[in-house]
This record gives sequence, C-alpha cells and structure tokens, in this order.
Amino acid sequence: MSEKETKDAEVATTEAATVETTETQTAEAPKQSEAQANPEKFLADFNWHNYEEGIDPVDDKQLEEFEKLVSENFVDTLDDEVVEGTVIHLSDRDVIIDINAKSEGVISLNEFRYNPDLKVGDKVEVLIDVREDATGQLVLSHRKARVIKAWERVNNAHDTGEIVNGFVKCRTKGGMIVDVFGIEAFLPGSQIDVKPIRDYDKYVNKTMEFKVVKINHEFKNIVVSHKALIEADIEEQKKEIISQLEKGQVLEGIVKNITSYGVFIDLGGVDGLVHITDLSWSRINHPNEIVDLDQKLNVVILDFDEDKSRIQLGLKQLSKHPWEALSDTVKVGDKVKGKVVVIADYGAFVEVEEGVEGLVHVSEMSWSTHLRSAQDFVKVGDVIDAVILTLDREDRKMSLGIKQLTPDPWTDITSKYPVGSKHSGIVRNFTNFGVFVELEEGIDGLIYISDLSWTKKIKHPSEFTNVGDTLEVVVLELDVEGRKLSLGHKQTTDNPWDKYETEFALGSTHTAEIGEIVDKGATIDFNEDIVAFVPQRHLEKEDGSKLKKGESAEFKIIEFNKEFKRVVASHTAIFKEEEMANVKAAVKKQEAQAAEAKPTLGDANDALQALKDKMDGKK
Repeated sequence: MSEKETKDAEVATTEAATVETTETQTAEAPKQSEAQANPEKFLADFNWHNYEEGIDPVDDKQLEEFEKLVSENFVDTLDDEVVEGTVIHLSDRDVIIDINAKSEGVISLNEFRYNPDLKVGDKVEVLIDVREDATGQLVLSHRKARVIKAWERVNNAHDTGEIVNGFVKCRTKGGMIVDVFGIEAFLPGSQIDVKPIRDYDKYVNKTMEFKVVKINHEFKNIVVSHKALIEADIEEQKKEIISQLEKGQVLEGIVKNITSYGVFIDLGGVDGLVHITDLSWSRINHPNEIVDLDQKLNVVILDFDEDKSRIQLGLKQLSKHPWEALSDTVKVGDKVKGKVVVIADYGAFVEVEEGVEGLVHVSEMSWSTHLRSAQDFVKVGDVIDAVILTLDREDRKMSLGIKQLTPDPWTDITSKYPVGSKHSGIVRNFTNFGVFVELEEGIDGLIYISDLSWTKKIKHPSEFTNVGDTLEVVVLELDVEGRKLSLGHKQTTDNPWDKYETEFALGSTHTAEIGEIVDKGATIDFNEDIVAFVPQRHLEKEDGSKLKKGESAEFKIIEFNKEFKRVVASHTAIFKEEEMANVKAAVKKQEAQAAEAKPTLGDANDALQALKDKMDGKK
C-alpha cells in the first residue's frame, strides 16, 4: 500500500471515529464512559502504540492473505528480470503491454519490426527499463529482453549441442552473417558445407539449421556451423564406404575440386584424388581440359594408405592403353602426322595417336650439323609430318624424324660444291680456330682462321666478322664420308703479297713516316697491308741522331718474307751507301786527275784520307 493510501485510510478512520463518538455522546449523554468509571483500568489497557502511530493494528492472518494476493497479481518492478506481458493496445508508434504491474508499460513499435504480425493478445517477453518516467509511466524494453533471452538460449544450445534455426542475413568477408534468436552470429565459409562453396549468394535470405560451435563472452561473438550437422551423417557413410574399399574397384563420384595437379572426387563422404597423369593417356596441361566441377564420373581405385584416409584414383585406367590399341600395321619408315605436345631443348614430343607419342630429336629435325634448339623448328600445337625411325612396342617408345622428308643435301655434294668452286655462306658459329659457314640447310663448312685474310694477323674470328654475316668462300677440301667441307675466304681474292714481293723487293727504296717507336726499333706503314720494322741501329741519321715518331725519311728494304709477311727496312743504309758511291766516284776522279796532272802519291793519299774521314763522320 502506498504512503498516500495509508494517510487516506488514517483520515477516514479518524473521521469515522469522530462521528461515532459524537453520535454516542448525543445518544447516551447521560451515561459515564469506561475511562471515567475506571481510570486505572483504562490506562493499563490503553494501546499507546496505536495512539502514537495513528492506525489500528492489522491482524497477522489478514496481512499474510494480503501479501499473497499481491504476489499473485503484481510483479516486482525492482528486479531486472525478463517477464511475460500481454499486448493490450497497438498504436502507430507504441505498443501497450500489461505485465500485472500498478500500471501498463509502453514499448516503441520499432522493437517489433521483426514481427509484422504482432496483434493484441500476443504474449511477449519484456524487461522493465524505467519503473516510472517523468509522467509516472512504466517503460519496458522488448529488444533488451530478447537479447537476454537469446544469450541464454545460445549458451544453452552451445552447452547441450542443440540444433538451432538461423536466418542468413547477408554475406561478409570470409563467410555469412546469421540471425540466431535475434543475435547476429558468424558462419565461416568453410562451415557452410562439406564441399567448397562457389556461390555464397544462394544462401542469403534462407533459414537453415545450425550448431553453435563457439562463443566469445568477452566480445559477444558467436560462431555457428552448418557443416557440423552434415559431417555427423557423412561420418557414418564414410565408415561404411571405407570398410568396403578394394584396389581395382570402380566407383561413381562427383568432381569436388580441380587443382593444377589433379582432381578431388567425392565418393559419398570420402574424397579421393585423381592425379593429372591418371586423367588421360594423352598429355594435358590442366585437369579442366578433361573434367568439370560437379561432373559425375566413374573412377577406379588405384591405391590407398593403411587407414584409407588417402585414396588414389584413376580415370584413364578405365580404357585400354593406347599402345595396346596401336595398329600392327604401323612400322618403321612409315610417314605419320601428329601434334606437338611438349618441347624440350633436345627435341619435341609428337602425339601420333591419342596416348601414343614419339620423340623427334633435334638432330633429326634438320640435315644441318649446326645443332639448334627444337623451338627453332616447331612449337606446341603444331601439326607436323614425320617418319618413324624406331618403334619399340614393348617399352612403348617411338622415335621420329622430320629431316627424312627432304633429300639429304650431301647426296650430290661433289657436283654442287666441287673443290675450287666459289659460293656465298652465312656465318653460323665461331671457334678459336675458325668460322663455321652454312652454305645451305644441312651443309656447313669451316674456314680456318689463317684462311680469312691474306694480310691481317687475326687472333680471333670475331675480329674479322660477325655471326649472321654473309661471306664469299672457296671450297678448299671436301670429305664426303666424314661430311666435312674446308673453306677459305681469302682465296676469293688475289694474294696482294705476290704484287708486294716485286714492289718491295730487296734493295728498293721507299719514303714513309715513323709510325710507332718500340723497344727494339720502330714501325712504318708503307700501305694498309705492309707494316715494316726498322731495327734500332737502322734509325740513325747521317748526322748521327735518331729518327723520331712522325718523322719522314727514305728507307731501304733489307728483308722481305712473303710467307711470314715480314718486311724489314733501314734508313741508315741509304746515306751509307751514298757515301760509298761518293768514295768510289772520288777515287775515279782522283785517278783521272792524277793521270792528267800526275800528282804525287802523297797528295792522292791525302785526298783519300779526307773522304774516308767524312764517311766515318769525322770533321
């Protein structure tokens, strides 16, 4: 009972007592009261507590009965407990709820958006949010009540393993958002199904069964799984299938996943792998060339481990090996057509029939002895003609050749390239000792470094030419059995040293400049081919000094070797020979004068001595 009600009761009681007293006094005025009659007894029995409190005491039995009625009909608004209420009125904005309290509660209609069918009379769970607002109104919350109850249900489902229903709201990174009891839970992509999910959108706006697998109370996170429900059923199927597995057994499966190395097949709860090499007898680059996702197909069990957790399957083994189906009429020497499936540096593999391949070695692609990469001749996907060179059915090996489709260029080599004939060729390769020149496809020849130039001293062929250049050549030697050609380039022109042998004969005199000073002398360039050497002592001039770099003078050839291309010249020999000629002329003149003037012997001796001194450089 409220304080106001208590006071009203007290006033009513007082007024009633006053009226009753007045009436009694009026009716029985002549009579004497008990207090007047026996004051001592009145004071002894007087209830001082009631007099001080101003109310009459209530009987304990009546009080207990009253408390019982209150507990049965009213809720305790002081406790934050979820209670059940009844919808008694709906407006455009609010919902009026009766919870058997002193007054009805109000809840915003927005809290019931999830339930558009809400109507008067429905039972709903609410939480007392505000016991009495500024207007004395009781404020309730259905949303908070749902959250509290939802967490209780979620925790209970997690503890007991109960299966719950959830509504998939939307996609998110790594999975889906699910509404469970009004709480958002996370459904990882890996927990949607036992097989990989390729289209997440098809699950949005669907109601599904889930199992609560994890709860983080600190961050209020919930993780649910649909896969856990499926796995329980699959586990039983898996045990039954594994117990019946045998090598060679053929089973039907569904393509579950495709990778670069193989295909995973779902055998009904058990997964097996078909390696890429077991998909087809032919070579393939990727398994998706053979199978598609979700495709049903038959596979054979090739092997499995002891606990049968890894199962190796095969698809190609369901058909006969192509080598066994190869016609008996196929033989060595036959011309076949095939597709290039693999290329290596050493050759190319050609599929002549499905699953039957032959190797074309790079040496069998061209008659040329200058080996190149197989990629220079063919590429993957090319359809080419070839000739069967070898065939081993037992080891399932076949070798093919392409060059055999064209005539061997060495067949008529002697008529096409006789010794002494001139031709043009392309520089294909260098060695330290020469240059390989290709005259035509399949015919190469070697030019030794000494046969490149008549005049230049070449240390390496790269100083003279480049790969790819065209050179004029002459056939020097021909070895048909050894399939070798010896070529020469310098022989295409006349040997200039034949002409130089006459032009720079011993004793001939030429004018030139000193080119370079070296340790033992100097060099002089007579022309672009001839570089002569002048020894140190032959650099001396008439006045006794030495010739210097860039200084022009006359030189006499004192050595010429055509074979070794060696030319030696001397400047000193020029004037010394002139002095000798002067001495001889003076002697003759003196003799003539002596014959005319008849000079004395002493005079003649003096003249000779003067000339001798002059030759010796004496003053």
